[in-house]
Amino acid sequence: DVQLVESGGGSVQAGGSLRLSCAVSGYTDSNYCMSWFRQAPGKEREGVAAIDSDGIASYADSVKGRYTVSRDNANNTVNLMMNSLNPEDSAVYYCAATGDDGSCRDWQNPREFSYWGQGTQVTVS
Repeated sequence: DVQLVESGGGSVQAGGSLRLSCAVSGYTDSNYCMSWFRQAPGKEREGVAAIDSDGIASYADSVKGRYTVSRDNANNTVNLMMNSLNPEDSAVYYCAATGDDGSCRDWQNPREFSYWGQGTQVTVS
């Protein structure tokens, strides 16, 4: 079974940085899209960044220039470096992976993703 485990959340002051990691297990190859979503209380789940099997990254406008997504296929991890954080970035962050499609054609649509991590809280004050 595919499993995703996030780590690295926490509390930070505005302007600070956090790095989230997602440990991936259960795939036989790296042909999957990885995306990071976030969900704040009372809001819909929002896709913020994704990286396809070729390492091409995509970003939501709200985080472009501040967030960087990367993947290490050899170590089966995907990271999200978040800089210049502001209170509007506070949310539970989830990593998600597709079944067997390495492209990220519709990466901001949660229904495209078969596997989800448990979520990690990010709080910016």
